[in-house]
Amino acid sequence: MITAIVFVQAETARIPEVAEAIAALEGVSEVYSVTGQIDLIALVRVSSHDDIAAVVADRLNKVEGVVDTETHIAYRAYSRHDLEAAFSLGLD
Repeated sequence: MITAIVFVQAETARIPEVAEAIAALEGVSEVYSVTGQIDLIALVRVSSHDDIAAVVADRLNKVEGVVDTETHIAYRAYSRHDLEAAFSLGLD
């Protein structure tokens, strides 16, 4: 599984509609409305790099109201669960 984090700038008046349209795209697992310099963060989870291109370049970028995107590919995931397992003494 490949995860891409996509920062999305959207037309201000259309942020809710843009978020819903992006969330409905196949391959998009979550969309967050956030504060700061960007409007939305979309998490894309797919099986290949070609699929990322299909989701982001072919569909997400074409959603009406999307002004700009910046895509980051995740190469390693860290979570509380992973850290607890790494430091466990096996006494559970």
